[in-house]
Amino acid sequence: MTTNTLWEYHHAAPTAGRKLLLLDKTELVFALPLIYRMVHPESVAERAEWFQLNQSQSSYTELIANLNLLVQQRKKNQPVDQQLQFVNQMLNQYFSDLGWRMVRKELSQIKKRQKKSHIEVSKDIILRLKRYMELERLDSFDQALDTLLSEHAATVAAMTDDDSEA
Repeated sequence: MTTNTLWEYHHAAPTAGRKLLLLDKTELVFALPLIYRMVHPESVAERAEWFQLNQSQSSYTELIANLNLLVQQRKKNQPVDQQLQFVNQMLNQYFSDLGWRMVRKELSQIKKRQKKSHIEVSKDIILRLKRYMELERLDSFDQALDTLLSEHAATVAAMTDDDSEA
């Protein structure tokens, strides 16, 4: 189950667009490496406007300790809800509104890259796929490949059924 925890804006919340969200436990596998990289003191020095001005070394150390605890709980398959809520509160205090928007933007890109895969296919196969898409009135290569694979799986299943009846 996902729980969408809203970002608490430090300045006026925007009147248009989506509201910023804090981390959800379904995003942790992608988000934790990003967060570790972005909260590093060198990143803070490079992009000061992404962080709250009053951040001290102790708040960084406390945030890292709590992130480490969250990682350990995940590895041990322990419930992470309470620790995640605490880490989210700390992140909300650590990042500025702009900084968190940039974190969410980068996280979105990471998740998008994880969903897509690139394979190399010869031009003649692409042309055959395009003709198939026109004949079947399909809009994308994904749909064409899914249809072909589904038809193939149905054919194989039917052949297996025929063999088992004989």
